[in-house]
Amino acid sequence: MGTGHKVAVFGAYGHTGRFVVAQLLDRGFLPVLSGRDTDKLQALAASRPGLDARPASVGDPASLDRALAGAAAVINCAGPFATTAAPVIEAALRAGIPYVDVAAEIEANVDTFTHFTDRARAAGAVIVPAMAFYGGLGDLLATAAMGDWTAADEAHIAYGLSSWHPTAGTRAAGAVSRERRGGRRVRYANGRLEYRHDDPSTVEWHFPDPMGIRAVIGEFTMADVVTVPSHLSIPEVRTYMTVEAARDVSAPDTPTLTAVDEHGRSDQTFLVDVVVRSGGAERRAVARGQDIYAVTAPLVVEAVDRILTGRTRTAGVASAGEIFDAPDFLRALSSHISLELHA
Repeated sequence: MGTGHKVAVFGAYGHTGRFVVAQLLDRGFLPVLSGRDTDKLQALAASRPGLDARPASVGDPASLDRALAGAAAVINCAGPFATTAAPVIEAALRAGIPYVDVAAEIEANVDTFTHFTDRARAAGAVIVPAMAFYGGLGDLLATAAMGDWTAADEAHIAYGLSSWHPTAGTRAAGAVSRERRGGRRVRYANGRLEYRHDDPSTVEWHFPDPMGIRAVIGEFTMADVVTVPSHLSIPEVRTYMTVEAARDVSAPDTPTLTAVDEHGRSDQTFLVDVVVRSGGAERRAVARGQDIYAVTAPLVVEAVDRILTGRTRTAGVASAGEIFDAPDFLRALSSHISLELHA
């Protein structure tokens, strides 16, 4: 448990940030609230009496240093991560504390691996990008599915979402990614990221029952194409999204999320179906749960808990499946995610 460790949360007042703050409190940590919008930060602090609120801006390194002072770790929940990740990582390195983020932006995650791998390894620092529903969960599932395999021919990660009502942060991050890609789409094939101008195809995916056969957007590429190949020898990593959810997230008039329970979760359900193949053999991992934003909180807080208690396998910049014992990590989330592993 958290044993009172202070954990700074940058972007604490955002949709996902609020779930993270609540989860930290549930796990016995002491969140330090931080972010760029002073008014929103003060409003959140007023609703959470006793928590320290420290305004900070990515353009002001001294303010970030003040925000992280005395913290045992920092969780970055503030997108777009193309803007926030590097400055907050730099602050974490100066403070000598672990950095974890919930970035779903492919290019931002590539930047983290590219620019900080050598420095973090030399410093013995821990930096875990994409420790969220997209990137982190898929990587843990793929790693667990691999089992004792040291390599595979391909990995397929299919997202069966009942709906996808994007937050303002999701829309902002998507806009930044689209701008960086110049209208192209991205996929991971032949052992590298490829940028293409053609449209992705619509195919059928055989989800486990009761979802069954569903139409999905083929190569609806998510952060898993960065996290999985960062440590698993798999030259083809493809991700898919149910057509209905893809339409929701791309439509400009999709309504905002509505909470339906005491935890603030929406009624959105998800099924993540991961298949890895090697030769004629196939292995599978399946996760089910509710609300992709809410479930990010136990993922990232479990990561921080394991880092601070020394339950890690490496240092430097590392994805979830590389730094943690994937099956054990997933089992620890049993109250939030149901898990199935199939040989």
